[in-house]
Amino acid sequence: MTDTALSAAIKEAYASAPKGVVIHPTLEIRHPSFAAPIRVVKDFEDLTAYLEADAPEDPGAEVTFVAFAFEFTKPEVTPDGRPQITVEIDNVDRQILTNIELAISASNITEITYREYLSTDLTGPQTDPPIHMSVTGVVANPMRVSMTAGFGNLANKQFPGEVYDAERFPGLVQQ
Repeated sequence: MTDTALSAAIKEAYASAPKGVVIHPTLEIRHPSFAAPIRVVKDFEDLTAYLEADAPEDPGAEVTFVAFAFEFTKPEVTPDGRPQITVEIDNVDRQILTNIELAISASNITEITYREYLSTDLTGPQTDPPIHMSVTGVVANPMRVSMTAGFGNLANKQFPGEVYDAERFPGLVQQ
């Protein structure tokens, strides 16, 4: 089964690893208490790239992802049946740690977006749509921030997502 969210260019990069083409994994961490989203790239150098047109913050803008060592595990299914990922950022700086501590003490949900860029095309992420998740747990210290995140509890979603009422759908009314 192929992943339809991946662009043809990144599928080619995964399959053939062409010389000079680098895949840049990035993370964006958002919370209402942050002055700006935390954006990091798994690399030794900062990365300046464009966000997708419907990004949650700064849509379509050129932004800088700061170089940091991080690990992102692809979603795994938990015992309760919900997919969950783990994100670990090593050697965090004081600004990131301060923001994470603010998010931990607040009641609002922290969100993560995972994007991959190709070194040959920084005009947008190579996944459409990028992976958006909600943080469910955080452990932070000056050496490492470890977060677990998931896609929400789909069992508690209303189905169908649209409410059928007589005002909008008059054919429902019996006469």
